[in-house]
This record gives sequence, structure tokens and C-alpha cells, in this order.
Amino acid sequence: MSPVQRPLRLSQSMLTTLRDDPADAETPGHRLLVRAGYVRRSSAGVWTWLPLGKKVLDNVARVVREEMDAIGGQEVLLPALLPREPYEASGRWTEYGDLLFRLRDRKGAEYLLGPTHEEVFTLTAKDQCASYKDLPVTLYQIQTKYRDEARPRSGVLRGREFLMKDAYSFDLDDEGLAESYRRHREAYLRIFERLGLDHRVVSAVSGAMGGSASEEFLAPAAAGEDTFADCPRCDYAANTEAVTTVAEAADPAAHGPLEELDTPDTPTIDTLAAHLDVPASAVLKNVLVKIDGEIVAIGVPGDREVDLGRIAERLAPAEVELVTADDFASHPDLVRGYVGPQKLPVPYWADPRVAPGTAWITGANRPGTHARNVVCGRDFTVDRYLDAVVVEPGDPCPRCGTGLRLGRAFEIGHIFQLGRKYTDVFGFDVLGPEGKPVRVTMGCYGIGVSRAVAALAEQTHDAHGLCWPREIAPADVHIVVAGKAVQAELADALTARLSAAGVRVLLDDRAGVSAGVKFADAELIGVPALLTVGRGAPDGRVELKDRRTGEREELSVDAAVERILGLR
Repeated sequence: MSPVQRPLRLSQSMLTTLRDDPADAETPGHRLLVRAGYVRRSSAGVWTWLPLGKKVLDNVARVVREEMDAIGGQEVLLPALLPREPYEASGRWTEYGDLLFRLRDRKGAEYLLGPTHEEVFTLTAKDQCASYKDLPVTLYQIQTKYRDEARPRSGVLRGREFLMKDAYSFDLDDEGLAESYRRHREAYLRIFERLGLDHRVVSAVSGAMGGSASEEFLAPAAAGEDTFADCPRCDYAANTEAVTTVAEAADPAAHGPLEELDTPDTPTIDTLAAHLDVPASAVLKNVLVKIDGEIVAIGVPGDREVDLGRIAERLAPAEVELVTADDFASHPDLVRGYVGPQKLPVPYWADPRVAPGTAWITGANRPGTHARNVVCGRDFTVDRYLDAVVVEPGDPCPRCGTGLRLGRAFEIGHIFQLGRKYTDVFGFDVLGPEGKPVRVTMGCYGIGVSRAVAALAEQTHDAHGLCWPREIAPADVHIVVAGKAVQAELADALTARLSAAGVRVLLDDRAGVSAGVKFADAELIGVPALLTVGRGAPDGRVELKDRRTGEREELSVDAAVERILGLR
């Protein structure tokens, strides 16, 4: 039997809705969460969750908690205020850079506000687990994280303070890690299905987290800040940072000898292509970057743009930046606008499209001079290949070759097989079955709880307001009193009856508020079922509306109650 639910009466609630969009709102979901009274901005990137918003946030956390418990996860709560030492040991005190909120206590000891908790989870498990008999174990928490975002945006989607579920599995060997990863992956699919989120699972880059296997869970939305690629023919899907290129080697003997060309005033791809009357794709563009201060040249086809973010993600935690005029001035052997890979004095990396045997027009490392028939593997060598260009629609699928599609999405979850990165740092061994120490291996599994609320607002709203899925809505039914004494009396009776049956009721019983305002607020708030007690009340008739489809039906009170009970 469902527990009795205490109804939420708007006449006794702190709720202020807005007719106009907030000036700083950037996405539809952001605008509606503010207008409907779910959140309010406290400061840049920091948000207050108001009563309705807190109910939705708690409902998302409940679903996450239930599914984590179902796979044997054990919930803990670690501090948000963390000492410097564990992050110094892992290197992330420095790697996180300006993203960390750092502070000192009155005695001068240094702390940070936790952006993520790998170090502390590892130390907690090390303290509690001494034998292989204590493994496997999965620990998780739902806790506020802190990152000093340079440009917080899109409301609660990217803030400086956010609620996250982070989980960590600890296993004796790689086979155990693979099984823990599988169970978490399946739990995530159930979570996002229950939340009503349209989602995609895509291959991802592990980046600064380290480890091997890595997948992201994305919520497609027009306002999304991530770009992902998927194949219309096979099941390939990946964040664009993780899309790989398959390029075939060519025969270097098919090309003539290297030939130098007089090309004055052609320091750009466009000027060179026009001067030689060739397509930009025939030119090898050589971009100079600094990786942790070391200059590296990266070769890409001339018709493609270099994706510095993609490169940085693959090389994380290394810092990647373009060279400056001062760098050229201090390296006269690097001729700006005429750099070529032949006899280059710095390491040479390339996109896979610069395959062995391919021939290019490129710089000759002298002012006003380029070279033709510069063949990879004959005239220059590539020290390292990495996917370096901006992914474009129609790029070939690495599995089947079909042209890829691109879409926008928000990241709502990420899972990693971390391996032994952190257990190596902290020397986390357990006594193995053979009586010898065994280094523990880890998995990491994160869900943005507050992000999921924002992503749902982006995906499910319509022209009138929010349209919450039933599982996470702040109530099951929104009852609007459109009238006076007889309507109010019937609405109270309906509320009592439904609440006793375990239905979560939001009752708009505000006096002195017009029916039009109440209806507009009901559409804006987005509870999935809207029950109007209006002109039919004297005859025991009410109107039930499905908020998501807009379908309306006039019913007797008993039929309406039966229908609402059946919707849960």
C-alpha cells in the first residue's frame, strides 16, 4: 500500500513564477527552470534550488540511488573540504590549475573544495580493504562538487557548484574490473530510461582521468555543448573528440621527385592554393603548438581545421597552446608561413590522413618557397599520429566507411576503466589468494544529477513550459481550483482522497488569483497530469489533461481518481 502523501498547497508555498524570460538565460531549459520557480541564481555559476526544484533534484537522486544499490553499490559521504596532500601526490593539485577552489585554514594548511574524489575514495577503500576477500567493492556518493569554471553558462548545466553521483569500483584483477564496468553500464542505461532521458552511449577519450575503456552518456539537445558523431548504417557512435580516422597507405613510388617552387607572398593555405591553382586539400598544413612548453608541428590536410580542444583532450593533462610571435622570434629555423616537415628541427606529428605514401605541397622551410611531391615516408617521417582535425559531417565511419552524422548533446554521465592509476599513487595493495600483495584496479562512474534535471528541461519542454516525465516530476497531478466555494470544496476532497492513496498532489488553491494565471502557471510548472475543478464541479465533473500530449477529457470524480491512480 502506498504511503499517504502530504499535498503541496500553493496557497502555503513559496512559489514565484515569472512571465518574462530572465535576461541572462541562454537556453530554453534554463529560461523555464527560472521562470517556473525551480531555481534562482545566487551568483555566477551558483544556484539556489527552490522547493519545486529540490523535489525534482531529489527524485533524480532517488532513481540513481536505487539503481546503484541494486548492483551492490554502498553509499558513503566523503568530505567536500579536502586536504592538499592527496591531490599533490596524484599531480592533480597542479593539473587542475585554475579550476580548483583553493583555500587555507587559520593555521595556513592548504585545502581544496572537491572537484572529484578519486584520491579520497582510493584512500578510503585502502583503509578498509586489506584482503582479496574484501573485494570486489563499489562505493558511491551523491555530493556537491566545485569547479571554478571560467565561463559558467546555461544555468545549472555548467556551474561552479553542482550535484554529482560518483562511484568507484575496486577489483582484484582486470576481469573483475570489466565485470564491474559492465554492471555499471547496464545500471546507467536503466537510470536514464527511468528518468525519461533520450540518451546516446558514445565512445569517449579518457583524457586526464586516465585508464582504458571510456564511454559517455549524452542527452541530445539543440542547445547541447558537446558534439557527437553517429553512423546511419552501423551502431558506431562517439564523441567527436574520440572519432578515429582510418587511412590507407599509398605507394610512394607513384610520385615524382620533390620539387621546390618559388611562391612569394603565399604564407596561408588560401594564398598558396590560389597561386598554384590547386585545391586546398592538396596542401599539407603544418600547425605549430606548444605541449607543456615544447614546440611540436602537427600536419593536417590544408582543407581541414585543426581542433585544439580535441588534441588537448587526447594529451591531457598536458597543456596545449598555439605558438606565439615570440616563439617564432626565438626559433629562426621555423619560418612562419613556410614550415614544412622535411628536416624539421622539432617533433613532427600528423593526422592519420597524412598517411605513408601520400604526397603533398607544403612549406620548404625558407621564406617564399614551397615544395611539391613531398611524400610521407620518403621525404619526411611522422613521429606520432593523432586525430587532430575538426570532425565534419560525411567523414567516414571508422567501422563501415559510411558518412557520419553530427549532433549536439549534453554530457550526463561518464564511465571509465581507470585501472591502477590511483592505486599505484597510493600503493593500494591487498593480500591476494596466493598470500602475496596484489595491486587493486579501479573503475570510475559519474552521473551529473543536477545536469540531468537541466537536460530533461531542455529535452521535454514545449512552447508553454516544462513537461516533466512522471518519475521525476515534483507531483503526480496538479489540481487547479477554477471557481469559488463549491470548486474549492471538491478540490479539497479530491486532494485528500488522492493523497491517502499515495498520489503526490500539487494543489493550486491560491485565493485572488485568476483561473488564467493558474492555468498558465500549471503549464509552466509541467506536472504530467493537470486536473481542473471548474464549471462541472456542481455536477461532480472534472477535466483531466495530459500535460505532454495536450489531450483533455471530462470525467466523473470517481473516474478521474481511477485514471490518476492508473497513471502512476
